[in-house]
Amino acid sequence: MKIVQLEYFCAVSQYHSITQAAQKLYVTQPAISNAIKELEKEFSVNLFVRSKNHLTLTTEGELFYQKARELLASIKQTTQQFYDLGKQIPPIRIGIPPLLSTIFFPDLVLEFNKLYPEVPVELFEYGSIRAASLVQDETLDLALVNMHFYDIDKMNSFRLQTEHLVFCVSRTHHLAKETEISIEMLKDEPIIMYNTDSVQNTTLNSRFENAGITPNIIMHASQLYTIEQFLQNGNCGAVLYSSLVKNMNGVKGIPITPVIQQEVGIVGKKGKYMNGSVEKWIDFIQNKW
Repeated sequence: MKIVQLEYFCAVSQYHSITQAAQKLYVTQPAISNAIKELEKEFSVNLFVRSKNHLTLTTEGELFYQKARELLASIKQTTQQFYDLGKQIPPIRIGIPPLLSTIFFPDLVLEFNKLYPEVPVELFEYGSIRAASLVQDETLDLALVNMHFYDIDKMNSFRLQTEHLVFCVSRTHHLAKETEISIEMLKDEPIIMYNTDSVQNTTLNSRFENAGITPNIIMHASQLYTIEQFLQNGNCGAVLYSSLVKNMNGVKGIPITPVIQQEVGIVGKKGKYMNGSVEKWIDFIQNKW
């Protein structure tokens, strides 16, 4: 039995398909088929019930799948622990929201690199929902997220700050004179929304739905620069974190009533071994935020 055979078996168990497993793992279908046949031959069991386009685990397969997952998780944890003991330090893989990446993170990463030059950091831009999913899959070690999503309780979380959403427009916009704004006042306003994997989108869509309003969405954007250019050059608006507005020229943030409050924080996978590099990053970001 080889580790790679277990990885292939678990992938097929998850997707119920050799074709999909091969695509996800970037290997050939025969490689996966042969690995499963070798496992079945070695242990003298049938792991799957095979139909035309679907594979279902047998009773023996279910038990083997449970044990294989536990074994692979143990191997991954042991590998990370020994990375810490050796000289080869794996990079910290961190998911960050695109809207925050250009404002806060360049300076933070530079400062972290000065303090810990031996610890590599890799940043990946994802919305909160996607980033949290990748943390659960262990594709990412940590993610900076909007903590208002459905399975936050299933993760280790570290709150950094409380944010408020404001409606942003150019200072020449007809709503710029307002001191506060309600969702109902946005009924016919052209609006830029976040990309679909954003928690803010879910929050805003819920507010619009409760008010019986279909928003006039003209764009789904992920980059702050793009949103800023549209706000400055047009008559549209966008709902952003209040802390972002101070870095935007010619843009005013109008408080929304009732207040839409959001918690921003770091999440990691619950139960996963946290190596020294990850602990350093969490301590650093909590002290700097």
